[in-house]
Amino acid sequence: MAQAKPKFYLTTPIYYTNGLPHIGHTYTTVVADTIRRYKRMQGYEVVMTTGTDEHGVNVERAAQKAGVPESEFVAKMAEAWRSLWEELGVPADEFIRTTEVRHARTVQWLFKLCRENGFVYPGHYTGQYCIYDNAYVDVKPGENCPDCGRPTETVTEENYFFKLSAFQQPLLDFYKKNPNFIQPETRRNEILSFVAGGLRDLSITRTSIRWGIPVPGEEPHVFYVWFDALTAYLSAVGGPEYERRGFWPADLHLVGKDIIRFHTVYWPAFLMAAGLPVPKQVWAHGWFLIDAGKMSKSKGNVVQPRPIAHVLGMDALRYYMLRETVFGQDGNFSYDALVQRYNSDLANGLGNLASRTLTMIEKYCGGAFPKGSADLSISLAPWRVPERIQQVRSLYEQYHFTRALEEIWRLITDVDLLISEQKPWALAEDPAKRAQLETVLWIAADTLRVVAVLAHPVIPTATEKLWRALGQSGSVGEQGIDDLQWGTLRAGTKIAKAEGLFPRIEKQEAVERMEAMESEPQKPAVTPAPTASVPAGPGPSGAVSQTAPEKIAIEDFAKVEMRVGQVKTAERIVGADKLLKLTVDIGSEVRQICAGIAQFYEPESLVGRKVVVVVNLAPRKLRGVESNGMIVAASVGPEGRPVLAAFTEDVEVGARLK
Repeated sequence: MAQAKPKFYLTTPIYYTNGLPHIGHTYTTVVADTIRRYKRMQGYEVVMTTGTDEHGVNVERAAQKAGVPESEFVAKMAEAWRSLWEELGVPADEFIRTTEVRHARTVQWLFKLCRENGFVYPGHYTGQYCIYDNAYVDVKPGENCPDCGRPTETVTEENYFFKLSAFQQPLLDFYKKNPNFIQPETRRNEILSFVAGGLRDLSITRTSIRWGIPVPGEEPHVFYVWFDALTAYLSAVGGPEYERRGFWPADLHLVGKDIIRFHTVYWPAFLMAAGLPVPKQVWAHGWFLIDAGKMSKSKGNVVQPRPIAHVLGMDALRYYMLRETVFGQDGNFSYDALVQRYNSDLANGLGNLASRTLTMIEKYCGGAFPKGSADLSISLAPWRVPERIQQVRSLYEQYHFTRALEEIWRLITDVDLLISEQKPWALAEDPAKRAQLETVLWIAADTLRVVAVLAHPVIPTATEKLWRALGQSGSVGEQGIDDLQWGTLRAGTKIAKAEGLFPRIEKQEAVERMEAMESEPQKPAVTPAPTASVPAGPGPSGAVSQTAPEKIAIEDFAKVEMRVGQVKTAERIVGADKLLKLTVDIGSEVRQICAGIAQFYEPESLVGRKVVVVVNLAPRKLRGVESNGMIVAASVGPEGRPVLAAFTEDVEVGARLK
């Protein structure tokens, strides 16, 4: 009988459905997927959970504003999140929605256990509540939330309270006994200080809202959104029957640093009160910063993952995020740095080495791996590959992704240096140096094989291509990373036709393409269906295949405000071949608008021209220039040439289109 695989369970946060994913959410999910791939290569049975947090006052108000029932609103948002993760190649093994029956059953069960054990009591609450963080905060009326800085609301309502104060010492004892429970160390110190300062009992139900999981027999009580959302980690892998599946307690919760308190204070206290096992570790990562500030919808500086994946490929985004930012710390994001890293490390580094090595094996060795000489291998390989393999594995275990990638890319640099020094093209001209030629190419090929296995958790698509090009059987993701050895490449193995892993791309063009896609309104990718999700997939040209456009009501169309504008000035933007900066009179004011039409319209030809302007879009920055609106144009021909909308009759400036 085959021995059962060890189990490993990890989670992302259960993302809130007040917006669509940006690269901050993507970072957490990519880290989770990287760990999942690594653990599977170690032989674990892995479950990765993500999902959507669909209750609370924010959702209730957003649905009211949209004029749709809450259930319809969250269904559409949940499907958008699910389909984007599918499209980006990071789908969850368990996607849990907090509106699912299995989840409601688990929340009510957890509450019952806490109540039966004497840790829940009825009471009243009057104080300040932050709807943005879904948290009760200790400030005076009129003061802002101490965590996010946004306005709070005064709440007076009947609640059930959880005796969080009873868990101050049990939590401190647990932290002492499990020093690695909270990571990184800075967050551990933060939480230790918070808990040591004293804990107040926590309201875990609400009566002022109706959109939530009801407390059985206690209506109109619904569960506080954090008691609800945190329990999703448990409901995803069995809920009350978690022991049957064997994935609880969780091995790892991945969270942003702004929600570390909920996961390391409230969550373990809830579980302790219910007599349930506590997760083994919580890792809090930093934020991606834009211009030294946190990304947020209110600031208008949110970066979407889809444009990057379309222009550079998802592997490029994965590599950039894990190579550029030390896990646990804040990281800075810029398109320029992203493309620079793509060209230097991926195109000129791994991509170029793979291409030149396979080309030389094809040319000098008949398309099959040569046999390396053991003596020459020692003299020609000054680096110690086996030690590097062990070091990379150790760094993965500690989630030091940046350093792991540094070590992998040192192997690439070493092989590049070996090829430059040995000059295989020159060795090929001297029959007496045939053994040296074959050994150089054998070393290069076997190191590429090692690199493919080690880098697979981070760049899975490119490493699968490389694995096939090297003529290796099976999938690189099925290889045992703990059993990886250098020097085992079989001579005589036929290589396959090399695929370009990372074609070099012109930085300015790539940045403009990504920024142009970024400026398009972000919508859920797929209309929710009553059955399984239907994710968009890559079409033959690399574009996303679309389902038929969703039908909208006249009320939806009415939300788009378009007016007749007249161009007052037009000029090119330095360093941006496709963008023009326009000032446009829309009747009530003059707007500055960036338009991607510079390759088809001369600036002077636009002055005085009447155009159609979408005037109620949120401002965005393109190439550092703020754009406050969008010019409407048709897309004509296979190259998508823009043709500005125009009028055959005289129309006054400021007139509304409807």
